Amino acid sequence: MSTLEIRDLQVSVKLPEGELKPILAGVDLTVKSGETHAIMGPNGSGKSTLAYSIAGHPKYQITGGQVTLDGDDVLAMTVDERARAGLFLAMQYPVEVPGVSVANFLRTAKTAIDGEAPKLRTWAAELRTAMERIQMDPAFAQRNVNEGFSGGEKKRHEIMQLELLKPKMAILDETDSGLDIDALRVVSEGVNRVRETGETGLLLITHYTRILRYIKPDHVHVFVAGKIVEEGGPELAEQLEAEGYERYVAGARA
Repeated sequence: MSTLEIRDLQVSVKLPEGELKPILAGVDLTVKSGETHAIMGPNGSGKSTLAYSIAGHPKYQITGGQVTLDGDDVLAMTVDERARAGLFLAMQYPVEVPGVSVANFLRTAKTAIDGEAPKLRTWAAELRTAMERIQMDPAFAQRNVNEGFSGGEKKRHEIMQLELLKPKMAILDETDSGLDIDALRVVSEGVNRVRETGETGLLLITHYTRILRYIKPDHVHVFVAGKIVEEGGPELAEQLEAEGYERYVAGARA
């Protein structure tokens, strides 16, 4: 059982003129293995800032608070140390990596996390099975990472990484963004397979409830003005669908 603890996290971004603009205003959140937490909120509320700050993006400056994974200080780790410790980030806009094939990328990542290279024959079978489950053409294994991939193909590739790397904690930043109905179903099925193992905690960041019809959250958190303003169960997501975020936004302005 692993636990990600976020306590009073405060984050700013450096503006071109050199000033710091506060984004996160004291976030408290605990995610445990086997739990699925949905973070919902309007554009500009700081949801993606939370994701990238935990992952270690250099654009964001931590000005207060702490993040720990099984008691270890995440904020003191480099980006690669965070990944090896068991943190995984599925990005809203996955980047292209020219010159590195999907197969080599995944095997290198698996080697770094496990501390030893997987046996080639076993790994080839595991990779093939993962691609079949996520409905990706096996030929993609020899293509450069995300190069020429459609939006849906990039998201499928991210969920394939999630299944193969088996992290302790996975942050999925708007994984439903840009997906058609079929791709959303396939991606959601992949997330649910990981969820059902009970070994990974999931932090699912989204604007909309449509992905939550496929991936049922245990906890829903409303994120406005850089902090969590309300928490509840799956019924809270339905309430947001019906009523929107306006009353929370108005409350933050008051």
